Amino acid sequence: MPRPPALPAFLQPLHTDEFVAPRFAPAERRVRTEVAATVADRAARTGVPPAWAATSRTATAVGLRALNRSVGATCYEVPEAAEVSDGAAAEVFAASGPVIDVQTHFLAPHSFRAMGRAFLFDMYQSLMPSWWSEMDDIDAWDFGEYLRNIFVESETALAVITSGPGDLDARNLFNDEMAAARLLVDATGGRGRLLNHAVVHADTGDIERMPEWSERFAPVGWKVYTIRRLTESGWASGWMLDDEEHGLPFLDRVRGSGVKLVCSHKGISRLADNGSPRDIGPAAAAYPDIDFLVYHSGYELASDGAPPEGPYVPEGNEHHGVDRLLHSLDVAGIPRGANVYAELGSTWFCLVSRPVEAAHVLGKLVARLGADNIVWGTDSIWFGSPQPLIDAFRSFQIPDELCERYGYEKLTDEVRQKILAGNASRIYGLDLDAVVAQKRAHDDAWAIDLGERYRSGRIAAFR
Repeated sequence: MPRPPALPAFLQPLHTDEFVAPRFAPAERRVRTEVAATVADRAARTGVPPAWAATSRTATAVGLRALNRSVGATCYEVPEAAEVSDGAAAEVFAASGPVIDVQTHFLAPHSFRAMGRAFLFDMYQSLMPSWWSEMDDIDAWDFGEYLRNIFVESETALAVITSGPGDLDARNLFNDEMAAARLLVDATGGRGRLLNHAVVHADTGDIERMPEWSERFAPVGWKVYTIRRLTESGWASGWMLDDEEHGLPFLDRVRGSGVKLVCSHKGISRLADNGSPRDIGPAAAAYPDIDFLVYHSGYELASDGAPPEGPYVPEGNEHHGVDRLLHSLDVAGIPRGANVYAELGSTWFCLVSRPVEAAHVLGKLVARLGADNIVWGTDSIWFGSPQPLIDAFRSFQIPDELCERYGYEKLTDEVRQKILAGNASRIYGLDLDAVVAQKRAHDDAWAIDLGERYRSGRIAAFR
């Protein structure tokens, strides 16, 4: 199979285990063609392989400026010099504070075994960034790759490890394995750099085990998937946070657990009814002492039939994408800055190449929830290193025309930094100064060493 063109990750047809790669719109295809030609030309002139040239920050700048031209607006504030100067690119993407990524993943060995090498090879070949070359060693492409992508090849200071749902071996990680990953990182030089969720299936006996899990696994949040899932006995029908049979008993347990944070996957559900965030408002109103972090913010993919994201229209778009979340809060009377938070994992990746939609999503989330209630997540390692996504976010701005027309607020450095770290530190009860100090105190050596030890078979923390 021919290798795909060398492009920055946000212009590649990547996806996670939860959705297929979205189809590119005509404007995106034109941008891809233009950027691929520029990257190939630069690689030929400098003698660098195109796949490596595409990972540079100058290539990120080329891609973002091409996206600006495609929409006729400056959505990414990237100067022309950043396309050719490593120094200029480093300056425009320079960190103004730490990054906390609240949605990260890797696969345990049982997931590889259950899905089969052939299936995984095909899946990863379709989603991997073009610069990844480890396909011949796919069986080991898990925790070691995670450490490299998150802690070595990005500026992420702290990450939260989470998992998809299910009780079958195909699941990414089980609760004990997420806790084991945290303990490994703590014990090998990265103390405090990794936190973990525990996944709860409220329509099973899991809620009875929450006190035990809280003590054994020290989760910082309860991850839930209300959409249906495959079990040993067939498909489970799913549930909702506000239903009396499963949702309310679960929230009662959360209230008494001491870990009063519910991280609910909402959106990227192929438009499934119980993948909708319509239950968030009622649940948040009934349990004002619990924080609700809405993973993916209710965003749905155009390739699944969702309309493009636009301005929030309370009467008309209330059944579409992110607007479903906002409508749910309106109906339930949840005020701005309350106990509901929107997370951007995968959503931001899908929107980078659609900057007008990105402007609407960020604009209406800030307008309705408040800048203090939006949280950074990436869904990595599905997209490789999250650094290009971080760089794109740091340079993103809502165009003047949209601000004037829809009343959106401009994204200041202060607002961006709240989203990238400040809000997560507050929700997860972290000392942000300590997070910064931990990052400064740790070089890459611990992550590189731990990854090598895992690859060599000297660590057997995951089944």
